[in-house]
Amino acid sequence: MRLHGFPAILAGVLFAFSSIATQGQTTSVLKGTLTDPSGSAIAGATIVAQPIDSSAKPVQTKSDSSGKFLLRVAPGRYGVTISEESFSSAEENVSLAAGESRTLDVTLELQRLASTVVVTGTAEPELASMDASPVDVLTQKQIEQSGQVLLTPLLASLPGLSFSQLGPIGGTTTFFLDGGDSNYTKVLVDGAPINVSQPGFSVDFSNLSADDIEKIELVHGASSALYGTDAMAGVLQIFTHRGTTQTPQITVEGDGGMFDTGHSAGQISQEIGAFDYSGGLSYIGSNGQGMGDYFRDATATGNFGLKFSDTDTLRLSLRNTSSDAGQPGQTDLASVPFAVDYGQHSDLHDFASSLMWNFKTGEHWEDSLTGYDSRTQDLAVSPAFDYSALNKFNRAGFNGQSTYLFNEGEVTAGYAFENETGGVFRRHDQAGYLEIRRQFGKRLTAIAGGRVEANDSYGTRAVPRVGASYALRYGHGFWGATRVRSSYGEGIMEPPLLPPDCTPILKPEQSTTVDAGVDQYLDSDRIRFSTTFFHNDFHDIVSFTSAGAENCPAFFGSYFNTDKARAAGSNTSFEVRATRWLDVGGNYSYDDSKVLKAPNASDPALVAGNRLYKRPLHSANLIADAHFRRMNWNLTGEYVGRRADSDFLGLGITSDPSYLIWNLANSIDLSHGLSTVATVDNLLNRHYEVAVGYPALRLNYRVGLKYTWGRE
Repeated sequence: MRLHGFPAILAGVLFAFSSIATQGQTTSVLKGTLTDPSGSAIAGATIVAQPIDSSAKPVQTKSDSSGKFLLRVAPGRYGVTISEESFSSAEENVSLAAGESRTLDVTLELQRLASTVVVTGTAEPELASMDASPVDVLTQKQIEQSGQVLLTPLLASLPGLSFSQLGPIGGTTTFFLDGGDSNYTKVLVDGAPINVSQPGFSVDFSNLSADDIEKIELVHGASSALYGTDAMAGVLQIFTHRGTTQTPQITVEGDGGMFDTGHSAGQISQEIGAFDYSGGLSYIGSNGQGMGDYFRDATATGNFGLKFSDTDTLRLSLRNTSSDAGQPGQTDLASVPFAVDYGQHSDLHDFASSLMWNFKTGEHWEDSLTGYDSRTQDLAVSPAFDYSALNKFNRAGFNGQSTYLFNEGEVTAGYAFENETGGVFRRHDQAGYLEIRRQFGKRLTAIAGGRVEANDSYGTRAVPRVGASYALRYGHGFWGATRVRSSYGEGIMEPPLLPPDCTPILKPEQSTTVDAGVDQYLDSDRIRFSTTFFHNDFHDIVSFTSAGAENCPAFFGSYFNTDKARAAGSNTSFEVRATRWLDVGGNYSYDDSKVLKAPNASDPALVAGNRLYKRPLHSANLIADAHFRRMNWNLTGEYVGRRADSDFLGLGITSDPSYLIWNLANSIDLSHGLSTVATVDNLLNRHYEVAVGYPALRLNYRVGLKYTWGRE
């Protein structure tokens, strides 16, 4: 029977409703909310439901701004994967009956080694976009693309850093952050401080290899509220490689080039169920570009993790470095007496270890216990002056902290104890600290903290830190997200570990740092622009005078809290994904520093009124990285302006000229895990000095091969 007119329309409508009802009964719904450990929503995460019992295509969606997601799927069993670049992925199998609606609420843990996560800035890991302090990050990919085998050239590409290097390779190397002295930055390797060479003195970066490093974080601004002594101008943390592949991943590399330079490295890593491991060996050798200028460096690393459960993990990190470097001196001033000793050399042996236990004691509680031991041994020999000295220092400690997580925030309390030893001298240091982080709505994140520290040398001191980050706008079009941030901190620096009879009771050196900045994203996040203004004051700076103190021989001299200085300026950086195969980035730093008080200055370059030693007014970097046709090209330009310096020989030289150098690195993927490596440093063969009288390495190159087996 055929229906006409209104009956036919009515039948069609009834059939449509019937189909919809039948579909509603056979379709299943998977929904839920994604949050981080503090309860904040995770937006933009990818949720994929892969059918287990059929070859049907997977269904996927993304979480919205409130962290919610919804998937409509056919009944059956599914493997659900939830991923977002800043968080560890989560996997779960679910079975859905016809018409069933299942709620799957998931809390994702921040991925500590992700480039978008900062571990060092706060007591608990935090998204970089929400950190109140300025933070710069170098990833493993950037390290590999640069082709560098030592850490110094990598760090030189970051804004706000300037270096002093006494020789071309292997010469004593220190760095200055945002106008601070070379010992004003706390340096950590997997949580273990390596500011060990005479506590109160700086880290020597001359023998730090870039091999086996997964990530580097540089936090600007005084951070003693969290890290105690040494964190006067900032904190630098180095994270070593971890095993992440189910099959063993083995990497070997060998290259060599000019000046009899050779570099070799090997690494093996794997994740076997609840256990992961990574071990590496590397060697760097060079005969340098002149008499007495040579360098030998061997490094061994190990990183081992054991997961008792998703909320209970143990990790051991080990790093050992031994080096021998010729230190001929100011060879550009060879005609001057006492400027050169071709037989002089320095043997360094550095060791750092940390054992960290992270666990949860309740739904809202995260706890960690960390023990560390760092040692350094330095043998300096000068045949011309019939001089040799052996210095040994040790720094060992314990840090325990507990964090209570609540909706949109967290409170962390901790206790730290440390023992320092230098020869027959030792001291103890203990501290308690508190940090509160709170997110107000979706835009404002604020942090406040403080530390009370008791030190055998200077007694008890308290230091605070506060900061805030505010999202002015969210956006993903041409005019993207805009975020402003600001922070204030105070820092302390313990005095040198010296015989008490020869040193008056010294106060700690102190700093106050203030910064304010803005981060702007453009063109669907293909362009990022960031600028930070800072003002840093340093006072009670320890100075030395050769006049002996009471009960102390005159040749020992003595130390006093006499000096004062300041630095003010800005750090500006940008990143541009110009095309799918070309990335361009760079930075510019302006550092207007000044010595305000220096009554014991031993050289005209160090007196009040001058700019601070080794800190240029202008510096800049430009990095272009291109990847196409299995090749990667990395071009880096480094500009360092004129800076205050001294020959320390009475010649009247008070500054170093500016310089601009270019470095080029290339790699070619030959397939099957094999690739070439090649670098050309100082591409234009510039003659320049990082320190007066110490010539930097001229044009030099390295070429070689790299093979990786087992990469997933």
